[in-house]
Amino acid sequence: MDAMFYNWRKKYAGLMPSEMKRLRQLEDENAKLKRIVAELSRDKAMLQDVLSNKL
Repeated sequence: MDAMFYNWRKKYAGLMPSEMKRLRQLEDENAKLKRIVAELSRDKAMLQDVLSNKL
């Protein structure tokens, strides 16, 4: 638990509350975009597999 607190403090030290909120929003958006990229990559691989089987 202590290590978690120190990591959090190290990451957010010196940030204003509005900056912390914005950072959290950006982290959430980044996670969402990573999920979208993973889904699209999976779809692309599936389509390539279907096309290679038809040729």
